Amino acid sequence: MSTTSRTLRHTVVDSPYGPLTLVADDGVLSGLYMTDQRHRPSEETFGPPDAALFHAAEEQLEAYFAGELKEFTLELRLAGTPFQRTVWEQLRRIPYGETRSYGELADALGNPKASRAVGLANGKNPIGIIVPCHRVIGASGSLTGYGGGLDRKQRLLDFERGSALF
Repeated sequence: MSTTSRTLRHTVVDSPYGPLTLVADDGVLSGLYMTDQRHRPSEETFGPPDAALFHAAEEQLEAYFAGELKEFTLELRLAGTPFQRTVWEQLRRIPYGETRSYGELADALGNPKASRAVGLANGKNPIGIIVPCHRVIGASGSLTGYGGGLDRKQRLLDFERGSALF
C-alpha cells in the first residue's frame, strides 16, 4: 500500500503508566506508544488528532487498567516484516499475568536459535500493552529490554499478577 493513500490519525490518552499515544492507519489501530519509548516514531508521522476513531481502544484500555479485561479484541494493523508479525502474533498468545522467555518464543516459532531475533522483533512492537511485549523476560527470569523502560515493564507485570500499586 502506498503511503500517499493512507490516512493516519492519532490521539493521546492517560494511563497509570503515563500518556499513551494511539495511532490509527485507515481507521485501524496501528500504534500505541509511551512517552520516551525506544523506537517511537516521530510525532509528525502520527497524522492529525482525531479522538473519535479510538473509542473502542480507549474503552478496552480503561477496562484493562481497571483489572476487568484480560485479552484485547481490537482489530490491529501490525506493520513489520513477516518475521516480526509472526513474533507479535506469538506475543498475543501469552496469557495475561504470565511470561515467556525469548527462547520459549523462538521454540514456539520452530527456531530455537532465534531468541536474539525474537528479542529484536519484540523491541520493535508498534502496539505495546495490547500486543504484550512486556510479558517477555530473559531465560533466567530476569527483566530484560523494554521499549517503555524496565520500570514500566516491572509495573505492568506486577499489575497483571495483582501486586501493583498505582
